[in-house]
Amino acid sequence: MKSQIVRRSTRPVRIGEVRVGGDAPVVVQSMTNTDTADVTATVHQVQALADAGSELVRVTVNTAEAAAAVPRIRARLDALGCRVPLVGDFHFNGHKLLTQEPACAEALAKYRINPGNLGRGSKRDEQFSTLIDVACRHGKPVRIGVNWGSLDPLLAARMMDENARLAEPLDPDVVMRQAMVASALESAAKAEALGLAGDRIILSCKMSRVQDLIAVYRDLSAQCDYPLHLGLTEAGMGSKGIVASTAALAVLLQEGIGDTIRVSLTPEPGGDRTLEVRVAQEILQALGLRAFTPQVTACPGCGRTTSTVFQELAQAIETYLRTQMPLWRSQYPGVETMQVAVMGCVVNGPGESKHANIGISLPGTGEVPVAPVYVDGEKTVTLKGERIAEEFQAIVEDYVCRRYGADE
Repeated sequence: MKSQIVRRSTRPVRIGEVRVGGDAPVVVQSMTNTDTADVTATVHQVQALADAGSELVRVTVNTAEAAAAVPRIRARLDALGCRVPLVGDFHFNGHKLLTQEPACAEALAKYRINPGNLGRGSKRDEQFSTLIDVACRHGKPVRIGVNWGSLDPLLAARMMDENARLAEPLDPDVVMRQAMVASALESAAKAEALGLAGDRIILSCKMSRVQDLIAVYRDLSAQCDYPLHLGLTEAGMGSKGIVASTAALAVLLQEGIGDTIRVSLTPEPGGDRTLEVRVAQEILQALGLRAFTPQVTACPGCGRTTSTVFQELAQAIETYLRTQMPLWRSQYPGVETMQVAVMGCVVNGPGESKHANIGISLPGTGEVPVAPVYVDGEKTVTLKGERIAEEFQAIVEDYVCRRYGADE
């Protein structure tokens, strides 16, 4: 599935084997929430995120123990055949950790630094310079990630003072958004002045409110051609976090803004960390920018569908398709574009089924208890009885092998 939207960054950045920006597809990334010093737990979660489709995985590097663990994590992942690039997330003491643990600096594919958390005054400049020097020596790209919650207070105060002297001062929220952009651009200029090539810089300006995020990235994209990482920070839990992230990212992506994304969901206690990967993929797939897994079209249900059979079948098929994708991705190229329809009655069932690669129209309330199956628009078989779900899944499996197999 190719996007008709032109990406605006013109200096693509290579992170390991992943290309970000330019005409490259929008990249999905995620972040672990394990203690990075716990090598086993972190390896397990990184692999789960990569298997779910995360193309970059960020890990917290906040202690000497975490920094020392990074090379071991990388080695364990390599031994497992998991080549996903690791990004180190640094705040406050990143200059020390990267200097003291050169093996960590080498094992990471990219560094993420926050200019608001690099000290104050001359110390800030010195620590920033050290980080950039390490990146240059190891040939690593850097994401300069400005965050609303940790914006450099001196920069914000300076811009607020300048605004107050205007004949018609701007709203304080507008000035704060301008300060976010200024922080990112000024830091990028300093990094280039220190020797970091422009094609090794990615920028982000993360906000926690949808309209703020949209406004900031529109401004940022108009003023630079660096690749941009999108994400609504502190998006929240459950449906709130999903809806807010989708609302913000969809607007920007539709405008051609953004080269890599993360959906920063607060996980429920014991929840599945890979949910943030699936949501990011679904945003891109819904916009037609990328395809990650076969899509299941299913009706919402009404008084004609009092049985839960079609709901259960739709859920089973969707789970099955997503579970198979780590294997299918390499065996059956193109399978991620497949469309499957699981419909609940005769109103739209046959039509939707004909438009999908494979579709089934289950009987609604009072309808004849049979389920016609359509393959590439043609009715091929009618299923009935207690094994409709198993028989339909077998039809899907056979179609995938025939349509997307190596002999096609």
